[in-house]
Amino acid sequence: MSAFDFDFTAIDGRPMPLKTYRGKVLLVVNVASFCGLTPQYEGLEALSKKYADQGLVVIGVPANDFGTQEPGTEAEIHAFCTGKFAVDFPMTSKQPVVGPSAHPFYQWAVAELGADAAPKWNFHKYLVGRDGNVTSFGSRTTPDAPELVGAIEAALKG
Repeated sequence: MSAFDFDFTAIDGRPMPLKTYRGKVLLVVNVASFCGLTPQYEGLEALSKKYADQGLVVIGVPANDFGTQEPGTEAEIHAFCTGKFAVDFPMTSKQPVVGPSAHPFYQWAVAELGADAAPKWNFHKYLVGRDGNVTSFGSRTTPDAPELVGAIEAALKG
């Protein structure tokens, strides 16, 4: 299996199979509207704009798993993200990202990388290479952190 074998539902209710992004580099991030890390949306949007032409797709996955910091409906989440942060990258419907009810993509990523790579808070990042392999970056790794930007650039080249 690879990351491209999983399906999400888009925030507007349409199917969002990751196979439509096969051959791209994905940055899959569990997001929340009322978190101290929410300003990371700005950096995620900047990454999306900067590297989209090279094949990067940022995907936001709203999750209410940590501190109930994403309590809203999909419509409320979408309005918040587009209105406050001008988010234009794809967003999924709200999903659990930890525990036995976690979305299958998240269960797979933890199985691939080990329990230490499970999200511990909002804005955990999974970088998926063009080959579908995944690496993990914690919530405190900002979108402009050199280690994340370097990994994205390497994945885009490779």
